[in-house]
Parts: sequence; C-alpha cells; structure tokens
Amino acid sequence: MAEIMYRDALRQAIFEEMEKDPTVFIMGEGIAGRGGSYKVTEGLLKEFGSGRVVDTPLSEATFTGAAVGAALVGMRPIVEILFVDFTALVMDQLINQAAKYEFMSGGQGKVPMVLRTQGGAGNGLAGQHSQSLEALYYHIPGLKLVMPSTPYDAKGLLKAAIRDDDPVIFLEHKLLYMTTGEVPEEEYIVRLGQAEIKRAGEDITVVTYSYMTLKCLEAAEALAQEGISVEVVDLRTLTPLDKSTILDSVEKTGKAIVVNEAVKRGGVGGDIAAMIMEEAYDDLDAPVMRIAGKNTTIPYNLELEKACTPTVKEIVEGILELL
Repeated sequence: MAEIMYRDALRQAIFEEMEKDPTVFIMGEGIAGRGGSYKVTEGLLKEFGSGRVVDTPLSEATFTGAAVGAALVGMRPIVEILFVDFTALVMDQLINQAAKYEFMSGGQGKVPMVLRTQGGAGNGLAGQHSQSLEALYYHIPGLKLVMPSTPYDAKGLLKAAIRDDDPVIFLEHKLLYMTTGEVPEEEYIVRLGQAEIKRAGEDITVVTYSYMTLKCLEAAEALAQEGISVEVVDLRTLTPLDKSTILDSVEKTGKAIVVNEAVKRGGVGGDIAAMIMEEAYDDLDAPVMRIAGKNTTIPYNLELEKACTPTVKEIVEGILELL
C-alpha cells in the first residue's frame, strides 16, 4: 500500500487504463499542457501524446458531443469538465443522447464514456462554481453516477467506470483532491453499485457519500467518546444504488440519517430516506432524518459558505436528537 493523494489516485487510474486500452482517450479544457486545474492529468500528455490527451476549446457542449460520437463508434472517451456547474451546458448531449441511445437503438449501440467533473462548496468560489448537482443526474435513467470519498475508492471506481459500457458521471469534490489515503500498488477494481461500511456501529446508521463521508466519520468518532456507536455507510455509487447494504444496516440499528451536501429540496437524500421508509419501515424505531445543505445559492463569503453546508456539529446534534 502507498499513501497517496486523491488526485494522484485518479491520475493512476487514467494512466493505467490508457496504457491498457488504446481506445481510451481524455479531452477537456487545459488538461494537456497544464495538466488540469487540479493536476489530475499532469504528465499524461508526455506519455500518450496530443492525439489521446486533447486540449479542447472553451465549448463544453461541443467536446462532450464529440465524446458521445466517439463512444458510439468504439472509443472510450473520458471528458473532464472543470466545474459541475458547467455541465448545465451539456444537458442535451448527456440526457437526450448518451443516456438514451442504447435504449432507443434497441441495444444496437452503446455509449461507453466517462464524464469527470468536480463540485461542492469550499474555497469561496461563489454560486456558479460551488454547486452539488448530483440529483440532476441521479434522476436520469441510463446514466450511472459515482461519487467516491477516498483515494482508494477514487482509483478503483474510475477504472471500473472507464471499462463500463454505459455513460458514467464521475463526480469528485474539490476539497478531496489533496486528501490522502492508502492505495494498493497492484491493480484492483471497485465494482460500481457497491456501498461500503466505512465504520461499523450498533446504535444508528448514517448514510452518506463524497466529502460528507469524512465529516460523518469525524462525527462518529466524537460520539464514540460518549459511548454512542455510529455506523457510517458510504454509498460510493449513487446509480446503481446499493439498497441491500443500506437496508441491512438499518435492520441492525433501527435508526437512520441521510447526510448530503446538496440542498435538501429535491435531493438524493430525500429519495434514499423514502426508500428506507418504504422498504424497512418495520425495522425503524424512529423516522428517517435528513441533514443537507441549505436551500440557497452558495455565497462567496467563506463564513456564509460554511453556514450553507452540513457541519460536524450539525451531524452530531442530528444523531443525538434521533437517538
């Protein structure tokens, strides 16, 4: 095992898959010569050349559409879009084309592409660069949606996403790139659709994903000092959703909180909470609670930004209230 940063784990995954499969290539703004704004693609141009590491014009709709076309004829493109906020420019390409092509062609065509982007609040980047928009893609049949929280998961899930025959939205959080964790030196894959219990517990289940996993683990550690045992379920993949791991945990603990950074209204957390209520009602000792971002645009001011997303203190208080 090597201790590496999240961004380096992503780079390793891309490098290994490009080395293994000549149909894999990557395209995006500033990813070649500059190595990307978050340095995920640093060094790939030197290794694979400008034919497979492609700097694009500032036109997300154009190069995402090109990737869909390339996938249709047998390539495996990776598209990098700098902020998830900018994916609003590629809704037709993703939702009406990539997500539906296999279904509408009767299975005659597939779109094996990965769209990598990052979202979430942090760093005072204001309302157009700080959104959590996973619910948009979670809603669309035909798209897979991945949101890893650790370097280990980031590498294993990205390799799985690149090999997958369906279009995959791979959402990274801007505050995770510099976090570190152990990653095996030998090749491995993390299967899409498999959640992981990041911390076992007996008293309450906390279901979460992406950067909120770190905050939930911090809250669980704080509560352990008071004798409260919190089980933290990291979804890792939102679509497909690993219902069985969630429901098995709720059956054991009898209580559940869903934590996500995105605004509460119309969010992934509400759908998961409803699923638990529908499918595990007899196992519950209390209603399912949601802890989520405030229903507001993320402000530029750093202190106001912090007030808009769940804190460790809020998660602790929510757990204590439910217990």
